[in-house]
Amino acid sequence: MTPVYIHACGAHSALGSTLDEIHSSLKRGISPGMSGERFRLNDDTMVTVGRAVGTLPSLEAFPSHQQTRNNQLALSALLQLSDAVNDAKARFSPDRIAVVLGSSTSGISDGERALKHHIDQGEFPKTYHYHQQELGNLSDFVSDYFGLTGLHYTVSTACSSSGRVFLTAKRLLKAGLADAVIVGGADSLCALTVNGFHGLDSVSPELCNPFGENRNGINIGEAAAFMLLSLEKPSTLAPDQPAIALLGAGDSSDAHHISAPHPEGDGAERAMRKALDDAHLTARDIGYVNAHGTSTPLNDAMESKAILRTLGEHVPVSSTKPLTGHTLGAASAIEASICWHVLKHALPLPVSQHQQAHATDVAPIRLAQLGDTLEKPTILSNSFAFGGNNISLIFGHV
Repeated sequence: MTPVYIHACGAHSALGSTLDEIHSSLKRGISPGMSGERFRLNDDTMVTVGRAVGTLPSLEAFPSHQQTRNNQLALSALLQLSDAVNDAKARFSPDRIAVVLGSSTSGISDGERALKHHIDQGEFPKTYHYHQQELGNLSDFVSDYFGLTGLHYTVSTACSSSGRVFLTAKRLLKAGLADAVIVGGADSLCALTVNGFHGLDSVSPELCNPFGENRNGINIGEAAAFMLLSLEKPSTLAPDQPAIALLGAGDSSDAHHISAPHPEGDGAERAMRKALDDAHLTARDIGYVNAHGTSTPLNDAMESKAILRTLGEHVPVSSTKPLTGHTLGAASAIEASICWHVLKHALPLPVSQHQQAHATDVAPIRLAQLGDTLEKPTILSNSFAFGGNNISLIFGHV
């Protein structure tokens, strides 16, 4: 096992953006950005969404093509990494720090507003630039913000985007192509994705209920989360203080269907088993599973089967999507950040206070309850995407 050490973590979502806000939301099992937040669809119906709470930083000092809400959300989380990145720049040099990020919407919401302006006024606003909605805009922005000259690019594999970047970062580090890597992702709310998932009959008007009875779909959310990774153990740790690391990563692509998962969770199981093998761990070593848990009938049924076959019925499982919304390309990263908070700050397992009874079509996995604690300091986090593009990550103490 080659651990990839996490030197810093920053996040902004419906949970909040500060330690106090995030920890309060996780402990209470309810988020301010999920409480009464509504989004009007094209057919004039209203659905629940997860909005990032608080004021976002200004981008007035940046070039117009980087002035997007997505980059504002990203900057809010990046500010929490500044000290660690600056230390890495001094230690390794700017050309040895890579940036690998995930996104599925980039600046599409800004494009939507620009298009409406064009319809109303006959021209695009002067602040609009097509580059704002290119997927590579996010990694360009992060690299430019920190003054980095190493590899930087964006991965877009739908809802596994910001999970796959961890696997990419590990390969870059082991191959000697970088000494440190900024990983993570950002996706902001936009009409395209919310209406798109509504077109798939996948969006719930109420707060979602993963693995529960009467679950009827997802709540789309927005978030940004980033980490700084390297193969070197953080020097700031006390001698008796454990480091937090990415211990293993596994992926699969079952290509069962363009939008529906394999009904038995075959690809999900392969990803989890590959992550366990990569970490040189067994099912008995896992203390908690952060499930993909979208609250759709198909996902929760198949994922529960895959978890049961891979890890058994005793490991506690929960989905944090009732606390953040499904943040699409940023989902893996925001959930990785939640795992980091649980490990670093000894928080209880993240469980929604609105969790309902175990559904009859869900395999008999052990659903975590409010107040449960982590008994083994190792967490497996799942993210599954369209086309059967699956990723499982394992985080833990070293």
